[in-house]
Amino acid sequence: MYSTLIVARIRPDAQADVAAIFERFDATHMPDRMGTRRRELFHYRGLYFHLQDFDSPAGGDAIEEARTDPLFVQVSADLKPFIEAYDPATWRSPADALATRFYHWQKSA
Repeated sequence: MYSTLIVARIRPDAQADVAAIFERFDATHMPDRMGTRRRELFHYRGLYFHLQDFDSPAGGDAIEEARTDPLFVQVSADLKPFIEAYDPATWRSPADALATRFYHWQKSA
């Protein structure tokens, strides 16, 4: 499994709105198209963390390819009132908001 973590800023008290947006989005074909196996959303002191799990490292590429799908465009528009780039001066695409993993541990089977 491969994971990505998007870091951004979230408007205070927007968690229910953001969760509802993703609940609608995840009920479509888009998670399958992007290869998303699991999505988890977190917030902490004004920060937003969006964890997605994929079967392979190609998940990030699949997200980039899906960016022109009308449903992806719509979810992005729906999130704008609630989520803003961590660093708006450098943000051009979701890839610019990805955290870099520097350690991984997993329990043996």
